[in-house]
Amino acid sequence: MSKDKIYKVIFHNQGKVYEIYAKNVHHSAMFGFVEIEKLLFGEKSSVVVDPSEENLKNEFSGVDRTYIPMHAIIRIDEVEKQGSAKISNRDGENENIMPFPVYTKPSKDVDSQ
Repeated sequence: MSKDKIYKVIFHNQGKVYEIYAKNVHHSAMFGFVEIEKLLFGEKSSVVVDPSEENLKNEFSGVDRTYIPMHAIIRIDEVEKQGSAKISNRDGENENIMPFPVYTKPSKDVDSQ
């Protein structure tokens, strides 16, 4: 029996760390992006409501597919079961996450000595 794959995707977005779950993750036709489809959120019938997950549901409501810049991706895991989607601050519990360094070419106005 074939089991459906579930992917946990962790990425940076506007100074926060997002953790979402999806059924499909693959490279995009748009260079430099990862395509994420069929986002998964907790059941609507659950009694306990996580405000962070509710914010994510609202942010991604009506989204069939999202494209995340490759440099914003922290990690993609194939997991056995879906967890709770969440948004967290960059500091605190995620201190050990460091953004990928990006090289920027110095401008020509800089004096070389």
